[in-house]
Amino acid sequence: MNCPHCGGDLELAVCPHCGAETLATGKFCCQCGSGLQIEPPPDLTDRILCPDGACIGILNDREECSVCGVAYQAVLAREQSHG
Repeated sequence: MNCPHCGGDLELAVCPHCGAETLATGKFCCQCGSGLQIEPPPDLTDRILCPDGACIGILNDREECSVCGVAYQAVLAREQSHG
């Protein structure tokens, strides 16, 4: 299949629900509308909120905030120097 705008080749995939060809990068089948890329929601039961206090992020495996990038150890050091 070619892109109607640029004429480039578009990668196709087969829908697991209806068997029709659809865009491989699409989230839904062009024919039946079924979801193609179903990802399970992340497990947030053991999340640790960013210690910054003004940020909505969570700490990742390296103890850095997923939003602002602040390292947990840097926040602790800043609190100890002001406290």
